[in-house]
Amino acid sequence: MTLPTTPLARLRLIGLLEGSSFLVLLLIAMPLKYLAGQPLAVRAVGMAHGVLFLVYLLALVPVALDRRWGWKTCALAMLASVLPAGPFIFDTRVLRPLEKP
Repeated sequence: MTLPTTPLARLRLIGLLEGSSFLVLLLIAMPLKYLAGQPLAVRAVGMAHGVLFLVYLLALVPVALDRRWGWKTCALAMLASVLPAGPFIFDTRVLRPLEKP
């Protein structure tokens, strides 16, 4: 497996990881904490998700500058990162079409 070499490919990968971690946090770790009394799951997954969220925002900057995105597209990308499944929708509708030659 090779790592993505372009800023857009890195943003797409990080977005998928961030979105996945958010869903794991909401659908697995939170129920474990509140239904099974296992707070460690939220601590571990929450920390990973927080780091991925910050890395996503950092990865967004070079793509936004390179593609000369306006404030609306940047705001949409940031909004997508705080909604469940938002990064997947943003990837499908905005990022994936940018990779096509």
